[in-house]
Amino acid sequence: MDLFTPLRLREVELRNRLGLPAMSTYQAAPGNLPDPRWHLPHYQTRSVGMGLVLVEATAVAPEGLATPDDLGLWDDRQAKALAEVADVIAAQGAVPGVQLSHAGRKASRTRPWGEGGDAPLAEADGGWTPLGPSPLPFADGYREPAKMTLQQIVRAVDQFAEAAERAVTAGFRAVELHAGHGRLLHSFLSPIANQRTDTYGSTYGGRTLLLRQTVRAVRAALGDELPLVVRMSCCDFLPGGWTLDDTVRLIPLLAADGADLIDCTSGGIARPETRPTGPCWQAPYAATIRHKTGVPTAAVGKITTLEQARDLLADGTCDLVLMGRQLLVDPMLPARSAPDLAPAPYRRALATTAAAGDGHLPPEL
Repeated sequence: MDLFTPLRLREVELRNRLGLPAMSTYQAAPGNLPDPRWHLPHYQTRSVGMGLVLVEATAVAPEGLATPDDLGLWDDRQAKALAEVADVIAAQGAVPGVQLSHAGRKASRTRPWGEGGDAPLAEADGGWTPLGPSPLPFADGYREPAKMTLQQIVRAVDQFAEAAERAVTAGFRAVELHAGHGRLLHSFLSPIANQRTDTYGSTYGGRTLLLRQTVRAVRAALGDELPLVVRMSCCDFLPGGWTLDDTVRLIPLLAADGADLIDCTSGGIARPETRPTGPCWQAPYAATIRHKTGVPTAAVGKITTLEQARDLLADGTCDLVLMGRQLLVDPMLPARSAPDLAPAPYRRALATTAAAGDGHLPPEL
């Protein structure tokens, strides 16, 4: 399997197997709209040469924002503005996708930089009470979340489905559910965050129920043609938490519910935690799930070169490689390897750069 081999998911074909994962930029305009001065050039540039581009975590409800600076998709005005983002991605030949998120007990935080960054947002500064499966804070110093009522849980499923409908209207051709990094869907899975004794807790079937219901509802909203990706934290790195075996057990059920691809990440359920690190360090999760379940996977985690991406595909680790931070700082990386995927002005620049490296610089026009 080669990096530049197309990948078909339902009725959508990615031109290659390289994707940009959803990475929050915390640059939303008032109303949690995309800022055209930031989001349009940001996503347009990072769509060059890509197969799939997933727009950053986009909240399905105001209370589901991680920070006040996140994008939202709970009203039609947001959908109309996000349509411009989907359009600039598609114009570069990439499939536009969007990650739908509810921050759950990790809501009401500050942006992760500057003085006081990545910290609980006080109510006096515009913060709000987060929601969670149980009244257990994400970390010391964080606000205790309100335990969700059954009505609130049902409403959250509907909010995901409604946001998916708006995503389709806006022109997105793929949707990802964020069920990792301690956000709402992950928090219901993990015994560390979910200590309920009702239908949505206590047993494995209870803790997985919210995610399964959400997958079914979003699949219905998308119809049969568009792919649904689920980003999973495959393990918690904490005693008594969600495990890789739990994930392997769940994936065939999610596939039956309508998921098409599993984006394999890890961690984030609580602080402090200690994670491994190193090149391609999360890729084994994608390999394990792919080999044990037969469900397509995406690999993530410190994948910084196209050579690494090719190797992961060649050895059967995954079906798609999501390369994040490297493409934030080097968005022309795919086009340098496959210049035909770049716009004409970029192709000329790539050819000029290559020729200069050979000592044969072409004349300027």
